Amino acid sequence: MSTAENRPVAMVHGFAGSFDSTWENPGVAQLVRDIGRPVIGVDLLGHGTAPKPHEPEAYGDMTDRLYEAITGHENVDAVGFSMGAITLLGAILKDPKPFHSIVLAGIGNGVFEVQPSTHRERIAAGIKGQADPEDKYARQFGHYAKQNGNDIDALAAIFMRPERPPIKPEQLAHFEGRVLVVIGDKDEAHPADRLAAAFPNGRLKVLKGVDHFATTEDFGFIDALLQFLENEE
Repeated sequence: MSTAENRPVAMVHGFAGSFDSTWENPGVAQLVRDIGRPVIGVDLLGHGTAPKPHEPEAYGDMTDRLYEAITGHENVDAVGFSMGAITLLGAILKDPKPFHSIVLAGIGNGVFEVQPSTHRERIAAGIKGQADPEDKYARQFGHYAKQNGNDIDALAAIFMRPERPPIKPEQLAHFEGRVLVVIGDKDEAHPADRLAAAFPNGRLKVLKGVDHFATTEDFGFIDALLQFLENEE
């Protein structure tokens, strides 16, 4: 069985990103390797090197690519940002056994609530370049969607997938592994206190002055991530 010294770290990007653009190119993955941890890069369906179907129903379960990536590993740590963090939540609900600990960045208490249809409409408009000029959040999503050689139709299909019921706090209480929730206080998903508290071994790190899109390259996030991976307490 893997130990803290050699336990792999699966790294999952957010919407319109990829392993390379979110973790590898900015150097975060290398910093994880520098502390002696192997890295498993994950590209979710519709992103990066993964297939990019245009049918919304294809995105009903985003955990498949994560489980494929960690096949053969019985004990992994995992870090996910935004949609990647939501995917990690789905994975530990589906089968928590492969995961020793997880880091959830860029998500908050909203995972326990039904997202209004207007939220999806805002993001979809951003992807299509039709966002309200005053809606900075949606326009940033549109900017990200047009980077990295992304397939706009595939990304739009993700936001057209069938709605899933919100998570209930008690569903997370069964995961006994260590959990770090990291969120910027300028992130639209803030706060995240209830999310962190739902885990028996969860703790919260709030990044001062950091918005959603700046999270993964913020020094406070990177320091918290590396300390979490190095410290078993």
